[in-house]
Amino acid sequence: MLDIFVCEDHDAQRRTIVQTIQNTVLIEELDMQLALDAGDPYVLLEKVKASQNTGIYFLDIDLNSSMNGMKLAQQIRLFDPRGFIIFITAHSELSYMTFQYRVEAMDFVLKDNPAEAKVKIRECLLNAMERYTLQTNKAHKVYTIEAGGRKISVDYDDIFFFETSSNIHKVILHAKGRQIEFSSSIKKLTSTLSGNFVRCHRSFLVNKNNIKEVDAKNRIIYFTNGETCLMSTRMMKGL
Repeated sequence: MLDIFVCEDHDAQRRTIVQTIQNTVLIEELDMQLALDAGDPYVLLEKVKASQNTGIYFLDIDLNSSMNGMKLAQQIRLFDPRGFIIFITAHSELSYMTFQYRVEAMDFVLKDNPAEAKVKIRECLLNAMERYTLQTNKAHKVYTIEAGGRKISVDYDDIFFFETSSNIHKVILHAKGRQIEFSSSIKKLTSTLSGNFVRCHRSFLVNKNNIKEVDAKNRIIYFTNGETCLMSTRMMKGL
């Protein structure tokens, strides 16, 4: 999942940008979330430091602060070198500054034409999603599912286990920082996933690389994120 950050000191303009972003994410069913919109670059930077996801950053250049958008982008790069930086500005002539600050901006969105700016923001979000998916697939083996009309890619390393849902023909993916319910079965997943995934119970398929401890007496598996699942006596030996 990608986190979206907006830094714009003009309240009305920030609301317009945020609304365009939220509409695009909803309509295009993108695997993104608005993490923060703020007028203060220092507030945004603190949020970026705490974030564990790759970000998309829509930054105004003139922020009426001791830190302008270019300097903010420089700081963001220290914590999120793979992030996507887009400058939203009324000053197209400042585009050359991105080379001076070495922030590798993905694009510029000009405020002068609001209708055109909305189109450009949408294009930036779609482009960032496409690039991120390609980067992720090259760097890590991922499992892609369809849930709620969206295609969601999750790194194998981030998956703890799959669990049969109480909803018929559904399973629940337990991953780092999220749970996703989608249409499938434990039997089907067992036959399609790699050897790192082991059936330990009729209702559970686990990623053995993320197991912290196995309690054979009580037939409980503990994972590195603190979650647990059951293990059947019959499948204990295979695990």
